[in-house]
Amino acid sequence: MHAVSPVSVAPASEQSSVQSRHVWTVAEVLALYDLPFMDLVWRAQQVHRQHFDANAIQRSTLLSVKTGGCSEDCSYCSQSARYDTDVERERLMPIDEVVAAAQAAKAKGASRFCMGAAWRGPKDSDLDKVLEMVREVKALGLQTCVTLGMLKEGQAEKLKEAGLDYYNHNLDTDKEFYGQVIRSHTHDDRLDTLEKVRAAGISVCSGGIIGMGESRRNRAAMIVQLANLPQPPESVPINNLVPIPGTPLGDLPPLDPFEFVRTIAAARITMPTSYVRLSAGRQEMSDELQALCFLAGANSMFYGDHLLTTGNPDVSRDDALFEKLGLRAI
Repeated sequence: MHAVSPVSVAPASEQSSVQSRHVWTVAEVLALYDLPFMDLVWRAQQVHRQHFDANAIQRSTLLSVKTGGCSEDCSYCSQSARYDTDVERERLMPIDEVVAAAQAAKAKGASRFCMGAAWRGPKDSDLDKVLEMVREVKALGLQTCVTLGMLKEGQAEKLKEAGLDYYNHNLDTDKEFYGQVIRSHTHDDRLDTLEKVRAAGISVCSGGIIGMGESRRNRAAMIVQLANLPQPPESVPINNLVPIPGTPLGDLPPLDPFEFVRTIAAARITMPTSYVRLSAGRQEMSDELQALCFLAGANSMFYGDHLLTTGNPDVSRDDALFEKLGLRAI
């Protein structure tokens, strides 16, 4: 029989402090997954309310500033040049078009503007153009975020100088399962870029993709790897795989929705002060499933009709959902 104490939200060892922080084990996170669903969500909600306004959701808009033609072999990605998908290779967008998109996103209520480019990593000549994008978007009063792949020495410092607030570089999955999804670079390569970003003083946005054929243990291990970083990511996107025809993962069946909510709850409990973001796959979610995710501790979302190459709920649907749930945007 499982029981959850009505007076204690979580063991004292789970509470982060200036002096110490709990180092999670895979067994501990698996134990969270194994809790009765209602107990797990209740516990996650209690942790959430200790650190955040439970009815406030941060909204980010994501724009693909350079689409397609990526040399990497990420098995889920429509932008890989190795797979036959409907995505066409495009050049880096002109700066004025990026600024116009950022202005439109701000007008619709986004507080952060994220720019993604399909590269293994940016060349210095390309980075110079992205730096100008960051400066121009920052000048609009928006938080800035980019995802450009793996960074070389000195590039993170340039992004910081340009005013970048967040760098997104997802771990995607745990180290054990990583080679079954990506072979053109390693899990350690991802960690190396996160170290460069953190050392430059840029906030980290890093999460993963759920539903790629991984086990529950793989999901728990990914959460552990994120939570046990020297400093947990300020933003943790949890993506629900959108199978893309033409990619190696294009025929995978959908993940059990309750397993997705359990992953949101595990991220919230293990990273209590991080923003946990509903990311790819939200278009396929019902309003009821999204509400469960918010109840389990998700407090950030991508806002706008498109992500990089996949769809996202339109703004009117999201506004209606916020109205029904009594949520407010931050």
